Amino acid sequence: MSRTAPQVLALSGSWTALGMGRLANELDALAAPAGEAWVIDASGIEALDTAGAWILQTLLRRLRGEAASVELRQLRPEFTRLFDALAQEAAPGPAPIPSHPLSRLESLDQGTATLLAQGCALLAFIGESTFALGGWLAHPTRIRWRPILYNIRSAGVDALPIVGLLSFLLGIVVAYQGAAQLRLYGANIFVVDLVALSMLREFAPLITAIIVAGRSGSAYAAQIGTMAVTEEIDAMRTIGIAPLDMLVLPKALALLITLPLLTLFADLFGVLGGMLMAHIQLDVGTAEFLDRFVKTVSVTDLLIGIGKAPVFAAIIVTVGCFQGFQTKGGADSVGRQTTRSVVHSIFMVIVADALFSVAFSALDL
Repeated sequence: MSRTAPQVLALSGSWTALGMGRLANELDALAAPAGEAWVIDASGIEALDTAGAWILQTLLRRLRGEAASVELRQLRPEFTRLFDALAQEAAPGPAPIPSHPLSRLESLDQGTATLLAQGCALLAFIGESTFALGGWLAHPTRIRWRPILYNIRSAGVDALPIVGLLSFLLGIVVAYQGAAQLRLYGANIFVVDLVALSMLREFAPLITAIIVAGRSGSAYAAQIGTMAVTEEIDAMRTIGIAPLDMLVLPKALALLITLPLLTLFADLFGVLGGMLMAHIQLDVGTAEFLDRFVKTVSVTDLLIGIGKAPVFAAIIVTVGCFQGFQTKGGADSVGRQTTRSVVHSIFMVIVADALFSVAFSALDL
């Protein structure tokens, strides 16, 4: 770098991150006398990267604050594009609009608009997933069996211990709470009716769905959300892999298979827990319990509980995967969407169970 005239500054060399170290002292010592007009000749710059463009812009801003005028000339076209792009990024944006506290009506309006937008996005996601499932059914060779089997193991087999334990404890609690009242009226044997019908029709499918929503639904949202943040989903689209085929449909089919089986497993352990407590508290023997159980429980009662499971599975998969695809930003967004997936899944499962109860009551089932 040399000064060829009092008002001309000639730049040369490699203005890159590797080549700028030796010029740091010279640039810091450079000063423009007040009142002079300067011309910066950039024709000698041989290489320019983002670091060099940033340093050049910093130099121009400093000189313009000292001299009467500063003009940059003869910068190569390929360097000019980088210089202008960096200048646009560094340019200050518009002043932020001052915020004011929202009124209750404005907050209600904003919340309603957000809820409607989320509902429309969820309906669109369901439609896209249904369309993708139709493609699988029309072309069975496209079905990805390896992810399906992996999700059956992770969402089903790995969940057996926690589902069995909680169902067993729930059966004990139901029998224990009913034992005191049944003993007063000498109706000890009716503890079988209480445990069997409550577990098979209501508690087993509900507690299983809640466990799976907290365990697997959150995992679905976290996995897809992390992939969205790291742009892996965009990479999948770029190489021609449909994200729904890879990330949603295997989970959906796996949970549609595993949740009814987990519900049946919960039925078994819930009844075992009730049988144990009935023997301890009410002196109802195992043979007597099983004899009453066969007479009380019908196939309809068993099928009602198991029939709820596919609906609950569809809710859990849809909400979990949808919240994962809604992730934007960083790790904070992943955690937020994961929390929403669990809360929304459990809420919708309970609402669906209530609607089932109303429907079965109306149908006298």
